[in-house]
Amino acid sequence: MISYFKESFKRKKARRVTKEYPYSISKFDLEEDGVIEFANWENPLVKPVSITQSDINFYRRFIKRGDFVIDIGANIGDTTVPMAIAAGKEGVTLGFDPNPYVFRILEVNASLNIDKSNIIPVCSAISIEDEEYYFISSEASFANGGISSTKESNHGKFIYPHKVKGVNLLDYLKKNYKEKMDKLSFIKVDTEGYDKEILKSISKLIAEHKPIIVAESFGKSPDEAKMELFEQISMQGYNLFYFEDFTQGTETQEIKNAKEMCNWQNTINIYAIPSEKMDDKK
Repeated sequence: MISYFKESFKRKKARRVTKEYPYSISKFDLEEDGVIEFANWENPLVKPVSITQSDINFYRRFIKRGDFVIDIGANIGDTTVPMAIAAGKEGVTLGFDPNPYVFRILEVNASLNIDKSNIIPVCSAISIEDEEYYFISSEASFANGGISSTKESNHGKFIYPHKVKGVNLLDYLKKNYKEKMDKLSFIKVDTEGYDKEILKSISKLIAEHKPIIVAESFGKSPDEAKMELFEQISMQGYNLFYFEDFTQGTETQEIKNAKEMCNWQNTINIYAIPSEKMDDKK
């Protein structure tokens, strides 16, 4: 009971008082990939991450060794690391996150498992144009949040003291990774309900390279926004699927039209496959 109250107090304090939290290195001995290290953030509001063989094998359905893959909204790297293990040290995994607090942990995770992966962390948001934004969170530990052009935002009341960068992804890739573009196979987007806007901003990139797309349909979004997300992806020649979680053999269900997106009132994961790749990836 005493420990419960201690943890409860820590969580309440984390919501009100801004401070930097340390990390600890966890090790996971996997059946196929051996020992994987992961830096867990010791923020009381963040659950510890475990990396499993099933997590990595989920991404291996879509990512081949040597591929170029992108994680938009990488956070501390809970999806970035399994993606990068799937792509291998021969591949390149870019992890974008504008949150300076989580980015410090993402950098640590990028420095681990270098015999099995190649993660390049980028402290930027993805935006239509290169510009600066406020980063705003609903709680003081900055475990969550998003960018805003103004200090008034529905993300919350806690504002990071310095502006963060936003970059146009296509321009950024052409400038820094032009030679890798032909191997772009997979983009994951998780941006606190702004996935639709992100996908709009990279529509030209999607049209040119037809990567597998993983995104969220945010539960709190109105039905119109959920249907727009479907149309935004479907119109580029993609088939969409609901999936339960990021594990091998997860439950999946094809979403055949925009209205079916409204069948879920909670936040759901979706993946999208270009029609020409359906036989290989479904």
